[in-house]
Amino acid sequence: MAHSTVHPRVFADLGRALSLELTAVQQYLTQAVLVEGWGDSVAADRFRRETVEEMRHAERIVDRMIHLGVAPGASQLRPARHAADLVSLLRLNRTLEESLVAHYADAIALCQRIGDDDNEAFFLELWREERQHGEELDSWLGSLEAHSTPALARAAI
Repeated sequence: MAHSTVHPRVFADLGRALSLELTAVQQYLTQAVLVEGWGDSVAADRFRRETVEEMRHAERIVDRMIHLGVAPGASQLRPARHAADLVSLLRLNRTLEESLVAHYADAIALCQRIGDDDNEAFFLELWREERQHGEELDSWLGSLEAHSTPALARAAI
């Protein structure tokens, strides 16, 4: 697809998506190191897998941008978020995943309005993957909250 046939907002949505995915990479990597320091190698490994998954999303976006004839560029990364316990980390991550899902939903809606089926399909695939990721985070969070003591659960709220 030639650069001139792509709506400028699609390019902006791709750049924003790249920023959000790289923010997720930074956040999950930071949290992997943090929880490893707490002695939780299981959570650290899971965060490292999340890092790789988000990096693959970023790579797909870069590939898409190059395919469309624009130089990839993430505009701004959010600072990595951290917390004092795993439940709080997962809640922060859920918020980030919700941002990604909402961004992809907006990009899909734009592509539908302008009749850009190619980019709509691209964003739709990422939207589905991020929704699935959010569901996995919800499941992990739910299992931790179910096994916490009532006092700990209240303190984490």
